[in-house]
Amino acid sequence: MSHILNLIRPYVMIAPAMIGIGLFVFYPLVYLFYISLFDFNLMNRLKSEFIGFQNYAEILAREDFYDVLKNTLIYTIGVVSFTIIISLFVAFWLKKQSKLNFIVQAGIFTPHVISIVSISLVWMWLMEPNHGLLNFVLNSLNLPTSQWLQSSGSSMLSIIIVSVWGNIGYYALIIVAAIQGIPGSLYEAAHLDNASRWSILRRITVPMISPQLFFILVTMTIGSFKVFDTVRIMTAGGPNNSTNTIVYYIYSFRTTNIGYASAIGILLVIIIGILTVIYFKILAKKVHYQ
Repeated sequence: MSHILNLIRPYVMIAPAMIGIGLFVFYPLVYLFYISLFDFNLMNRLKSEFIGFQNYAEILAREDFYDVLKNTLIYTIGVVSFTIIISLFVAFWLKKQSKLNFIVQAGIFTPHVISIVSISLVWMWLMEPNHGLLNFVLNSLNLPTSQWLQSSGSSMLSIIIVSVWGNIGYYALIIVAAIQGIPGSLYEAAHLDNASRWSILRRITVPMISPQLFFILVTMTIGSFKVFDTVRIMTAGGPNNSTNTIVYYIYSFRTTNIGYASAIGILLVIIIGILTVIYFKILAKKVHYQ
């Protein structure tokens, strides 16, 4: 009897977590795929009709889907690249433990805990072409001003700036904690060997914090592909669909064709899954776990 209890005990312990994952992850995903096979109108569910993979064929045949996908890729590449680079610089600046650095760390972390609605509204005011603070500063420095959110040429960059600004504090603190966890003996040995700063950075610091960098890369890519709040509040996908991303594109079909929107959602899951697999195939071997 005790042998049987020992066998089933691990499964009993993980059962609550697995039930939660099943109810809130796998079941919605399966149901999403099920709905994507129907011509499903939320306003008139009685007229729902099974159409198989017709929604997917229609999506892949529409040019606007590829425009939205391109916008999402541009946004993701911009946000992930700039956030990681700037977070690294900020982390190296804040790695020393001092009272001033603790205050700065608290300050840069603040955007992460503030509502995205509040952040978006403040940045909309800052980026207002005629009376905004950003153009006022640029004009004072005799630099060219910008239309920011009101031009299709600069709207995506504006969204990227806001997202990067909101992410830097959180990810910089993750990197700071990783750097502070590197054994000091490694740096002492490098100094005894007269290693240059670049060699220390490339051969000690970056490899030792590579698990955290890999975590940031994967989570930021997934989060960037799912961006919605900032786009919804600041531009509503405009002007001229220049900031329309995949999730906002799904949102635009929320009542007219739920089946079509569900099919886009499944494609989004597939795209994110493929990118994650590529990350693990290419980069996981370069991550140095202690």
